Amino acid sequence: MAKRYELSDEAWNLVADLFTSTHTRGRPRSSDRLMLDGVLWLLRSSAPWRDMPECFGPWRTVYHRFRLWRNRGTFDQMLKRLHLKLNDQGLIDLQTWMIDSTAVRATRASSGAGKKGVLMNPQITL
Repeated sequence: MAKRYELSDEAWNLVADLFTSTHTRGRPRSSDRLMLDGVLWLLRSSAPWRDMPECFGPWRTVYHRFRLWRNRGTFDQMLKRLHLKLNDQGLIDLQTWMIDSTAVRATRASSGAGKKGVLMNPQITL
């Protein structure tokens, strides 16, 4: 059984081939699974990179691996695979939609207020 913030064996097997990379020179490469667990810990805890527990390895290594995967589109591929798996299992309801209000910024005009410096009714003059 996976610990908190760690991928289960089943979840890792679903995406493991996205992370395989050959490393021929220098220090032995840290485990991609451990690095991914570190990234997941960071995303769930909302902590700064420097506050990452040492059990995941140096925070700079985890950050470097995160940027590499982000730039390669690895996380997008992970989400696509997860979406396909959940859809095959019938766990996705395509009739349900949600918009997170924290991501949609409301303007002053959305609450009925006008723009700054603009009269609401141009027929009224002062």
